[in-house]
Amino acid sequence: MNRRLRGAWLLPLALATAASPASTLYRWTDAQGRAHYADHLDADAVPEAAQRIDAQAEPAPVARLRLQPGDDATLAIVDNLLPGPIEVMLLADPPSPVDADPPLPSRATVAPHGAALLARIRAGHPRLQVRAVPGSPSARPRDVEYAYPLPSAPLRIQQAWGGGFSHQDAENRHAVDFAAPEGTPVVAARDGIVLQAEAGFLEAGPDEDPDLQRERANFVRILHEDGTMALYAHLQPGGVLARVGQQVRRGQPIGRSGNTGLSTAPHLHFVLQANRGMRLESLPFRMFGPQGILRFAPAAPGG
Repeated sequence: MNRRLRGAWLLPLALATAASPASTLYRWTDAQGRAHYADHLDADAVPEAAQRIDAQAEPAPVARLRLQPGDDATLAIVDNLLPGPIEVMLLADPPSPVDADPPLPSRATVAPHGAALLARIRAGHPRLQVRAVPGSPSARPRDVEYAYPLPSAPLRIQQAWGGGFSHQDAENRHAVDFAAPEGTPVVAARDGIVLQAEAGFLEAGPDEDPDLQRERANFVRILHEDGTMALYAHLQPGGVLARVGQQVRRGQPIGRSGNTGLSTAPHLHFVLQANRGMRLESLPFRMFGPQGILRFAPAAPGG
């Protein structure tokens, strides 16, 4: 994947409830299949059928921290904003002694759209952070054959397991980059529930900071019944066809491939992941492709 999708977010208290800035853009495709964007409708330049996109600047939050006054302490409560479980950690920022019960850092698994008391702050007003990772650390992967997620596109792999460009870390070691023209339909490789979806990031400009690009890839994350999650990344702006919380079936359209984020060419990044205790780890998987079972070489260790 020409982009590292981080599985953990740091949410400073001051920013935990802030909404992502957005602006309205319009997207359309010309006869040659090229995507165009405009910030207003112009009858002479923008077709009436142009798709409206609420372009965003930041990823949507995963969790929210609430500080609630109690009888003898301030209660630090974390809300899960996702329709699936998350694991969270509460810590002081910067690290410093805090009179808290339990002591910081504290961890918990929070149920879908649920809340959990992470700590009772007994004195002072420390600055706090919440680190949140999607999925439950108790996931038990099953041996499942996944469907090819680009059924209308021929098989062409840009980067496979252990690829030297960006498949060396734990989150992406077993990822596969499937080359596909922008706008190619993407389908779910397995039944599940849409846990996260980002659709409002635009393709990066030539001078945009690569570190910023890493956080601006459109994607769909689907949670499976065994606790694993499939990530479909680099979707085109406005290219998410499924909504968060929706149950999807294997083979159901969920998006359109693109070139958003830190990406050198249009492709779909597919990876199977599980929460392994406040960190995401990619998992080997079996997939049935256009010509039969796809066979990937074992990923190199380390990275």
